[in-house]
Amino acid sequence: MRTIGLPIMRKERNEIRGFLPAFVTELANCEVQIYLERGYGKGMGIKDEAYLRENSQAIHLVSHEETYKQDLVIVLKAPKFNELSLMRRGAALVAMLHYESRFKLVQKLKKCGIISYSLDNIVDDNNKRMVVSYEVTAWNGVHIAFKELEKRRRDFYSPNREPFLVAIMGMGNLGIQAGKASFRFGDEEIFKKIREHRLPGVSVVYLEKEVTHCTGFISNLFTKLDILIDATKRVDFTKYIIPNNLLGNLKKDALILDLTCDPYDTRVTPMQVKAIEGIPTGTLSKYIFKINDPEWDKSPDGVSTINRRLVVSCNAWPGLTPKHTMQIYGEQIIPFIKLLIKKGHNLTLQSDNSMERALYRATLSQLLQ
Repeated sequence: MRTIGLPIMRKERNEIRGFLPAFVTELANCEVQIYLERGYGKGMGIKDEAYLRENSQAIHLVSHEETYKQDLVIVLKAPKFNELSLMRRGAALVAMLHYESRFKLVQKLKKCGIISYSLDNIVDDNNKRMVVSYEVTAWNGVHIAFKELEKRRRDFYSPNREPFLVAIMGMGNLGIQAGKASFRFGDEEIFKKIREHRLPGVSVVYLEKEVTHCTGFISNLFTKLDILIDATKRVDFTKYIIPNNLLGNLKKDALILDLTCDPYDTRVTPMQVKAIEGIPTGTLSKYIFKINDPEWDKSPDGVSTINRRLVVSCNAWPGLTPKHTMQIYGEQIIPFIKLLIKKGHNLTLQSDNSMERALYRATLSQLLQ
């Protein structure tokens, strides 16, 4: 792999993330030629000159289309299908591809002959993700949720209210971070006010999947909840964890925080559904949905949206703090890119190198075995 393409993400207007100049310098030191889209860092306030300053001999400023014609394309989120069609057969793609919940994308990758490495599938020997921002995802989501609750609860700063009750579905790393963020209201200023005035804090309840089918228990719990958080990692995307009828038990001023943000997909049979039936899927352009928001009515046929509460949902929570997030991702990703440049696609699960084993697990061929 002698050439690398770095395109700007074009899926939505408010997605401004791109790798930082320090990451590009690390790539340039690998003696490769880098094809960087003009204006690559503009959304984050970074000029092209910042990328060229230390790497002028290795970097070429090119069009969006040209970046996709290189040996290796690196982009944070999965490209659009027409962008994948620009890539050469046998070229490599590194991105967050979410194989398990993106059936049509997997088909497109196979059809185009692209050798893919999914960043969210890079896991160590203990099946722990190695390229991930659980803390940023959780804190950004919880921050927005509590800011919305602060707007809507007149008694938010009252010493007479009960402690806020948060229920979290999912006990993995994302759920744990969501709990930690909830204990501090996702906001240090709010937390400081609460602590200074000795106001009631937050109580967090975790719901394991063996509990969620106990409808009587869930119905009773929901009557007391202030925030319901989805932080699940599902295996079966065809079944709801919480059907819409149970949402009717939530208090009228309760809200739902969708951290996982798995989308509906009607292109597959049976249809892929969200963990919580009926709620909209948000983006960086729009991540707050009131009960009368038109997005509720865009749910696929057969999905019940009768019971509604305020929903906070975003398919890219780390994107709310782009520079901080890309610094984290850049540091996590660069060792794998260097390994890929050095070894090409000659990776094996039997390698003595733990990073090579992790990168192999991120290939589409590994998923299909």
